[in-house]
Amino acid sequence: MNITVYLGANPGNDPKLKSAVRELGQWIGENGHTLIYGGSKCGLMGEMAESVLHAGGKAIGVEPRFFVEEELQYDELTDLIVTEDMTERKNKMIELGEAFIAFPGGTGTLEEIAEVMSKVSLGHLDAPCILYDLDGYYAGLRQLLAHMIELGLSTPERQQGIRFAADLAQIETILDA
Repeated sequence: MNITVYLGANPGNDPKLKSAVRELGQWIGENGHTLIYGGSKCGLMGEMAESVLHAGGKAIGVEPRFFVEEELQYDELTDLIVTEDMTERKNKMIELGEAFIAFPGGTGTLEEIAEVMSKVSLGHLDAPCILYDLDGYYAGLRQLLAHMIELGLSTPERQQGIRFAADLAQIETILDA
């Protein structure tokens, strides 16, 4: 399975982020899945790619040309797809993915998973959409989604494909379903 993971190029300041991202990456690699991600060697992105590759898996990076010109790409990837811009990158990552996971990240991670959430809720994408709610990271977003339903701006049916997972075991359960 091609698993698109959205996550940051920053390392964050909580050691749990590094250990959880490496655990997820190792699981992807050991289970014969292919990682699709942003292609960077920096921060959590680099940790993810390295852990997948060290576990014997495949890692495909999708990196915009301007990041490659800054030499931010992870050079040991199975494959690196260079796009002209961030929009093309986002579209390619969705095209390649069969499941989507948003690891805790910044505004870029949120923007990327928001597009997947929208496509899933509209029925334009039939794939697991998982927010990795490590230590309640996405609790505010979960609350916002519930508030949308309360105000009649969304429905439970529209949001049924958007899932929250507190840990790797819950991610496995969702992907196995």
